[in-house]
Amino acid sequence: MDVLMYAVIGLISGGGVTFVAQQSLLKTKSQKLINDAEQEAERIKKEKMLQAKENFLKLKEENEVAIKERERRLQSNEDRARSKEKNIDQKMEEIGRKEGEMKKIQSDFDAKFQAMELRLLEIDKIQQKRVAELSKISNLSAEDAKAQLMDALKDEARTSAMASIKEITEEAKLNANREARKIVIQSIQRVATEQAVENAVSVFNIESDEVKGRIIGREGRNIRALEAATGVEIIVDDTPEAIILSCFDPVRREIARLALHQLVTDGRIHPARIEEVVSKTKKQLEEEIAETGRRTCIDLGIHGLHAELTRMVGRMKYRSSYGQNLLQHSREVANLCAIMAAELGLNVKLAKRAGLLHDIGKVPDEEPELPHAILGMKIAEKFGEKGEVLNAIGAHHDEIEMTTLISPIVQVCDAISGARPGARREIVEAYIKRIKELESLALSYEGVSSAYAIQAGRELRVLVEAEKVTDQRSEELSFTISQRIQTEMTYPGQVKVTVIREKRSVNIAK
Repeated sequence: MDVLMYAVIGLISGGGVTFVAQQSLLKTKSQKLINDAEQEAERIKKEKMLQAKENFLKLKEENEVAIKERERRLQSNEDRARSKEKNIDQKMEEIGRKEGEMKKIQSDFDAKFQAMELRLLEIDKIQQKRVAELSKISNLSAEDAKAQLMDALKDEARTSAMASIKEITEEAKLNANREARKIVIQSIQRVATEQAVENAVSVFNIESDEVKGRIIGREGRNIRALEAATGVEIIVDDTPEAIILSCFDPVRREIARLALHQLVTDGRIHPARIEEVVSKTKKQLEEEIAETGRRTCIDLGIHGLHAELTRMVGRMKYRSSYGQNLLQHSREVANLCAIMAAELGLNVKLAKRAGLLHDIGKVPDEEPELPHAILGMKIAEKFGEKGEVLNAIGAHHDEIEMTTLISPIVQVCDAISGARPGARREIVEAYIKRIKELESLALSYEGVSSAYAIQAGRELRVLVEAEKVTDQRSEELSFTISQRIQTEMTYPGQVKVTVIREKRSVNIAK
């Protein structure tokens, strides 16, 4: 059809020869294209054949590798199975061997057991025969003889037990007294404290006597304003370069001293300035009190104390009892309590906490009509202290009953720190005189055989004769003696009066 089209084109173009030549040329080109296509197809065919062979060989190789791996795994599993089978066979042989041994042991045991049963039967017959012979000889049955033997053994055991109990009790008392003395002595030796000093007045030193006139002011207005603002009596006399501040409240004295120091340093002394300086000094002293409480707790290793209790601990620095600084006393009691608690295997931290807070009732913001031990217990309870600490605070002067082991430790340490000679403002001679007066007062009553002042004069124990003093009279005597001590004697703290009446029956076996 293409040829016909070209022929038509050639006729139209007007040349017959040209058509034939073109037709020949077209055939040649067509044949060449066909040959090229056949060659290209042959080449592609060969390439595809080679690629297919390569893929086949690759797949074959991979398949052979997988087959070999599978065969290797199968061989390994087979080897493990053979090994396990071999182990099982060995264990079965061992079990069989042990079963044979157990059977042999069992048979030996059965034989021995049968022989033992026969032996026991023989022994039983012999025993029955001997019992019958003994019953015939003693005219007692076996039950009667057994009862008599048991009674004799009971009496002997009871006697031995009583002797052992008495011996153990005496030894325990001796050891307890010795250990108690050891602990108390060690505690006292490991604490060093200062002697008591006068604390009702403070001396303010000045550079020259000219300052006295400026402090007094015109017509004494400055000194009156200072006394009114601080509540302290200021004594300006002929003492050179010194002014005496007199007040029983150490906090007020300290405020007056600090305010005077600031006024003298500044040089401006007049009533308005005095009120301003005293007000600032009070705030500074409150901050110093809180800081003192915090430092005390840190030094003693006491943590978690309520902020108000910490402030009250700081106030102890400006409170004294019979010349003994209360903060120093409380720190000493805390350390003594820690030493004793450690010796006795008790809670050291709890004992130290109770020792520090035991006199907290002496520094309240208000002054209720309560003993300081009960007041301190209520204050500590208000701020969340534990029951052991509360009982130790409330019972250290026997206002309440002691319920924990820490309570007697605090009481003893308080006596060691506060009632020993020299700790408070009381010379040794006066201390000994007070102890003798206590004992003499008790001995003045009829029926009293002896009296002993113990715990550094904190307790008076009175022994009475049972034939002359009845139980009711003992109670009356205890109350009477305590009332006389309260009205006739001067002493620090409290004195506990214990009247002891006992009836003893003593016989000597020779």
